[in-house]
Amino acid sequence: MLATRYYLQQTSPDQLKPAKKPDIDVQLVRSAEPSPEFNRYLYTAVGSDWYWAFRLGWDWQQWMDWLTEPGHETWVAWVRGTPAGYAELVRRDGDVEIENFGLVPSFIGRGLGGHLLTEVLRRAWEVPGTTRVWLHTNTLDSTQALHNYQARGMTVFQVEDNVEKPQADGAKLEPWPGANRAAPPSPVSRAASD
Repeated sequence: MLATRYYLQQTSPDQLKPAKKPDIDVQLVRSAEPSPEFNRYLYTAVGSDWYWAFRLGWDWQQWMDWLTEPGHETWVAWVRGTPAGYAELVRRDGDVEIENFGLVPSFIGRGLGGHLLTEVLRRAWEVPGTTRVWLHTNTLDSTQALHNYQARGMTVFQVEDNVEKPQADGAKLEPWPGANRAAPPSPVSRAASD
């Protein structure tokens, strides 16, 4: 499927435009213990709606090699003890790439995306010597993704049409049958309506 790919960057931490804090308690924690099982869960839970399939065929050792690559970091957003989203940062020679970023579907629409990106960008800039933080997205991603990146102060530096994710021409991926449906109300909103 042909899609438009956008490359975005920040070249100074002063470019960060923080999002407002969400109304719920969110903790961003670095996953310092490499766990192929956990990262594969995050990858499928966050990426299945957006046709992330590149790593689905990886075996355990390929995941472990990726997670222990020098400069690799996994940051996980936790809400009430539940993983709500994550980002993978890859540091190389002053550049930090946000390799994967997103929310678990049941947490989309709860005001977490901008806050998570704000905190991930802060972590990316924390290491002395960082000169650029960048990522890429495309038109197969969430309709809010590009807006969120730009609202946090990232600027587009390259645009290209690209054949993206051949699996996007087929059936949508699901981590399990029926997973990609509307999220139920959060426990907090259910309690408020009682």
